[in-house]
Amino acid sequence: MRNPATFFLFILGIAGYAGCRADTYAPDGMVYQSIIAADGVQHVRIEGGNYFFKPRRVIVKANVPVELTVKVENGVIPHTLVIQAPEAGIAVDEKLSSNAKAIRFTPTAVGKYPFFCKNKFLFFKSHREKGMEGVLEVVE
Repeated sequence: MRNPATFFLFILGIAGYAGCRADTYAPDGMVYQSIIAADGVQHVRIEGGNYFFKPRRVIVKANVPVELTVKVENGVIPHTLVIQAPEAGIAVDEKLSSNAKAIRFTPTAVGKYPFFCKNKFLFFKSHREKGMEGVLEVVE
């Protein structure tokens, strides 16, 4: 697109379409309770998309390795997964795609830790503000 005004309107149109889909996230009541697999790891699958993660609440045990397998729906809007809980040995900040990505860590402290998409386009609400967030709950 050679005309900057046309390009700006095109981008604004994409952002407007994305804003219309902000109500398509999964219900708040979805919870996943992990179990320890034969390999000694808690395996958790998280799917994301237009301003949602599902499940939105994940429960794992402390001091047992966790492997999150995360992917997002096909689309043009980029997403991330962030869990910042250094006090619990968790430091995740990953770009996501439609190809599943394995993220491993071992939570060391009991607590509730938010996970979210940190992306934001210009002056619009962040993906987190639009509902792309959840809670990782670490239990004994």
